[in-house]
Amino acid sequence: MSRTVTSTWRDRLREYGPAVLVAAIAGVAGTVGSYLLAGGTPGFVAAPIAGFLARTLPGIVLTTAILLLGSLGQALNLATAIAIATVAFALIAGGGIALGRAEEQPALGALVAGITAGGLALALTGSAIPSAAAGLAVALVVGIAETDVVPGGTPASDDRRRVLKAVAGFVGVSVLGIGAQATGFGVGRGGVRDREQLHPGGAVLGDTANIEALLTEADEKSLPVEGIEPLVSQAFYEVDISAVNPDLSAADWSLAFTGEVAEERRIDYETLTSMTAEHRFNTLRCVGERLNGEKIDNALWTGVPIAPLLEEMDIQSECECVMLWADDGYYEEFPLAALERGFLAWGMNGRELPRAHGYPVRALIPGHWGEINVKWLTEIEFLERPVDGYWEERGWHGTGPVNTVAKLHAVNHLDGDRIQVGGHAYAGLRGIDRVEVSTDGGDTWADATLSEPLPGEDVWRQWMYEYASPGAEHDVVVRAVDGTGETQSQIPASPFPSGPEGWVRQTVEG
Repeated sequence: MSRTVTSTWRDRLREYGPAVLVAAIAGVAGTVGSYLLAGGTPGFVAAPIAGFLARTLPGIVLTTAILLLGSLGQALNLATAIAIATVAFALIAGGGIALGRAEEQPALGALVAGITAGGLALALTGSAIPSAAAGLAVALVVGIAETDVVPGGTPASDDRRRVLKAVAGFVGVSVLGIGAQATGFGVGRGGVRDREQLHPGGAVLGDTANIEALLTEADEKSLPVEGIEPLVSQAFYEVDISAVNPDLSAADWSLAFTGEVAEERRIDYETLTSMTAEHRFNTLRCVGERLNGEKIDNALWTGVPIAPLLEEMDIQSECECVMLWADDGYYEEFPLAALERGFLAWGMNGRELPRAHGYPVRALIPGHWGEINVKWLTEIEFLERPVDGYWEERGWHGTGPVNTVAKLHAVNHLDGDRIQVGGHAYAGLRGIDRVEVSTDGGDTWADATLSEPLPGEDVWRQWMYEYASPGAEHDVVVRAVDGTGETQSQIPASPFPSGPEGWVRQTVEG
């Protein structure tokens, strides 16, 4: 009996295996074709799938991914979305292969597969050219593999040729896609891709003299400690719900003020950026980071305060709370009082806001966790009653003020058997008064040297401390005291649900 079953499966594998392999190759080709024309924009077929997963996965899954995988969780989400898209294209290709063989018209099967795959991609992304590229890639691989089988060949040799031709078709699709990419032919959400929107730093802003003076001040005030970021971060962390960032045009962007107001209002990019701009240092910290993690950074932002815009409106919110909405479907609710101190930023470190940090406009809410500093901001809704935001629906409580922290990110062994330790300290609007360091596990404490404060109400400070090596392994502990005189909490707490707490402790070789 077992031999009969085994023989049956082997027969089925011989019969259907090559077709399945061709369909799989076509599925990969469809996904690759979409990516080569769309790049890392919402036009890539996996982008809306990844966004859907981020919005619909249970909170426990997202929280576990954040706590265990960190930034790798987002990469896993994108990989899952790519796999789903590839399987969908492969199933469509398989259907086309079956149709072509049943009707003895391989070209018909390839055509139907290509049109179906392209239609699926278009329905998901709304981007015509990357969708057409995906459909064309599927059709080419299926068509090349299924047509012109050598007359008189055995079924086995015909199947081998089909697979080899499918591989050749995939290579051809890749070469065509790379060529199109190299010539700049690609699209974002609504048309030909604007490479300025994909910039890492953007166009230089005006008022360069003041910006350069502030950046120079930050550079001069940065402490000479190897291994820690300067006061203006060289690499700013990114946390988003979607693996692919929105691809917005400043010309088409506007910000709507909706909800509990006497009259709803909308402001466009040109109007906003024509207002008198301010330059502010502002630090952001992620609620989901580890206690001594590095998801905390500082930049010089250019924009305008929100308060004057709010003063022009008759706000009738009974709960005194607002919801910020982003183009990628992200949303967060918090008190109106926090918004009144907020800032609408369109520049970062003297250049246009990078796409990864919210181009064309993002919100900055001083003193609060990064999650309510919404990027790709499109709407401010004044609420009738409190509701949960994206992360609060998933069990987090990160809309409040940040927790005080002193981080230990550098341990340097200097000449003369001396050791230098250093890091950053941050307490939001409370500011940092001092950082205390213990080199004996917390028995005795000494004040660290702090960087001179930068202008601004919500800015981190660096700290450093040097001491003679005890000649043996020892524990270094650091804690911060905020501007109100309150010492950083000693009691350890997980990032979930309200942000990490505790004193940072590290074992150092003598």
